[in-house]
Amino acid sequence: MFGQYPLQVNGFKDLHECLEAAMVEGEIESLHSENSGKSGQEHWFTELPPVLTFELSRFEFNQALGRPEKIHNKLEFPPVLYLDRYMHKNRETTRIKRDEIKRLKEYLTVLQQRLERYLSYGSGPKRFPLVDVLQYALEFASSKPVCTSPIEDLSTSAVPSGPLSTHAIPSTVEQQGPSTETQSAAPTQRSVIHKPFTQSRIPPDLPMHPAPRHITEEELSVLEGCLHRWRKEVENDTRDLQESIARIQRTIELMYSDKSMLQVPYRLHAVLVHEGQANAGHYWAYIFDSYQQRWMKYNDISVTKSTWEELERDSFGGYRNASAYCLMYINDKEPLFIQEEFNKDTGHMIFGLDTLPPDLRDFVKEDNKRFEKELEEWDAQLSLKAQQEKISPVPRVPMSSTTQEPEYLEQPSTADFSKQLKEDSIRAITKAFTEQEDKNPETIMHMNSHNDPIGTAPNQKVVEVTIPDIGTYVVESEEGGYDDEVMLTPNMQGIIMAIGKATHIYDRCGPEAGFFQAIKFEYARLLKLAQEDTPPERDYRLHHAIVYFIQNQAPKKIIERTLLEQFADHNLSFDERCRNVMKVAQAKLQMIKPDEVNMEDYEWWHQEYINFRETTIYLMVGLEHFQKRNFKEALLYLICAYHKNKELSANGLYRGHDEELISHYRRECLLKLNECAAAQFESGDDQQVNKGLEIMNELIVPCLPLLLVDETEEKDIVAVEDMRNRWCSYLGQEMEPNLQEKLTDFLPKLLDCSTEIKSFNDSPKLPSYSTNELCERFARIMLSLSRTPADGR
Repeated sequence: MFGQYPLQVNGFKDLHECLEAAMVEGEIESLHSENSGKSGQEHWFTELPPVLTFELSRFEFNQALGRPEKIHNKLEFPPVLYLDRYMHKNRETTRIKRDEIKRLKEYLTVLQQRLERYLSYGSGPKRFPLVDVLQYALEFASSKPVCTSPIEDLSTSAVPSGPLSTHAIPSTVEQQGPSTETQSAAPTQRSVIHKPFTQSRIPPDLPMHPAPRHITEEELSVLEGCLHRWRKEVENDTRDLQESIARIQRTIELMYSDKSMLQVPYRLHAVLVHEGQANAGHYWAYIFDSYQQRWMKYNDISVTKSTWEELERDSFGGYRNASAYCLMYINDKEPLFIQEEFNKDTGHMIFGLDTLPPDLRDFVKEDNKRFEKELEEWDAQLSLKAQQEKISPVPRVPMSSTTQEPEYLEQPSTADFSKQLKEDSIRAITKAFTEQEDKNPETIMHMNSHNDPIGTAPNQKVVEVTIPDIGTYVVESEEGGYDDEVMLTPNMQGIIMAIGKATHIYDRCGPEAGFFQAIKFEYARLLKLAQEDTPPERDYRLHHAIVYFIQNQAPKKIIERTLLEQFADHNLSFDERCRNVMKVAQAKLQMIKPDEVNMEDYEWWHQEYINFRETTIYLMVGLEHFQKRNFKEALLYLICAYHKNKELSANGLYRGHDEELISHYRRECLLKLNECAAAQFESGDDQQVNKGLEIMNELIVPCLPLLLVDETEEKDIVAVEDMRNRWCSYLGQEMEPNLQEKLTDFLPKLLDCSTEIKSFNDSPKLPSYSTNELCERFARIMLSLSRTPADGR
């Protein structure tokens, strides 16, 4: 079924030369190399298997360096390989053709040597084509001769020096008279200033190129005629030799092209490629899809369409460190591989599993069943996710006073209200809701300023507090009972506004009615915030846990209890109205029965919100470091953000942040660090090289499985390939032995194709932020990202 044959590569041009060297008796010379292959005896195929696999030996041991090395020579192989010349039945014909090829090669060698004499003419170390030598001689002879002597020109135009200059100066002194004789004696002792670019200037009439000095017209005519004739003869001889060589090479190539030697075709089906050196590298494969009639490239978890041109570029070798090391050919006439089979009884075409042997067919069927089950589970998950995306994140709740409330929101807590008071309260709530719906918070909070002021208890503390979006108030609270940081949170601001809007109900019907109205106002506000489509810099989930719960469809009991706890916060005790509302809320909390709210679910949802805040902090700090170009620190925070966000997003669409955003900046950090590490390695300095490899080993390599584990993230896979190619490009380059050794030790780690997540060090320390500070910093960083274009995001 299968045949496996090792072949030597070094010294051969194509696959046929490798096969000839392996099967022919004696020494077989390569057409394109001085190397040769030896075989003890002739080898012939009596019968060929359906599948032929050729193992190309591209490695040899370097005795000088004491280690194996890869052979990067170019080796061509055809898409269709005809093996007739290697068949035992064709041995006589093949021997005749081999003898003819041998004779032609000997003659070819003689012609190539003769051609070399024309192309490399001369006896010295530098040689030139004879045609060019004759052309240069013709150009020199035809140059215009120069009649004047350069030496004479220089002697007449040179500036006088030496004794001449000393005589010229005294003559000037004598004309000046005796009064200046002493003063002018000094200039006669000055040295003459040498000006090379003025005193040694070449006369303008000298030629700019060499030319013969004396030549007659008759001599020039005879010489030009000879040189023209010789040049023409050399051109003709060179062209004849080149044409003869090309004709002989073509004859050798077509020696086996007659029809009788094209009866056993084998089509190339797969090529295995290795990129790198003998001790490290990366592997991928090209496989031909006979149904779609195209080549497919299988590179790790990536499967892409390819072409024969790309296969040639990656597989032939000679251009870079990538080359084929294994070729698989299949019999092009074998029905099992290229034709459909037909049932002998029914005459119907059989294909696919029916063409396999029974035992293999049963195994494939079982494996297919398991795979189909996995696909069904995957489709179900995708369908559920799609439904969650289509469903509105927050169903609108009718804002009616007659909405059915749980028992702990209906029954009085501590006050013994009569039935009539309860009915009056309901009517008052409905009326007040209509009256106050359109009033802004500032107006509501400052309403009833004419009412009697509330007295301050002796044990209370009076302070003035400025609350954003609300105003400045005189706050009365018990000693140690007021936390200004809590009071400034968005949650507390909303509760204060809700209590202010419910002032009329509170004054008419008492604290419990005021509490009912305030909690309805607040829930309606949070519901509206949850339904808004806001940009990332204004994420209301960070402001309010209840918005997070509503968007993620938390149970209604969880939302109600959370809202009650916010109204029951002791920081609301800064005036009598708020204290009374707070006490009502605390009483309602005590009325909740154990079976009404599942506390395990309650704690789980609040822990989910804590995880969301931690994810936000990791993301925010990571992006801040990225903008400051602290890529090491940014990568650690973004990795934690990605992991936590992945866990959150698995439970719902609105549980976390934009996964593509985190992936983009995590990927950018890795690429930046890879560039930095590569630059340090290229510097050659031991300290810098060690720092670069430390970055790769401690940060980049552990992160590669994180990028490869998700097959749908094509950008991550491309980034990994870019990083690997950058380091593989150093293979084959000249470098110091110690650098080569370090690169050899490091590359297997980088080229490890496993997707097993490697452990990191402890997560970076998580800073603590108040709600206001977190919201402000997150809004600032997200707003800056929106102004900066992110390519590929």
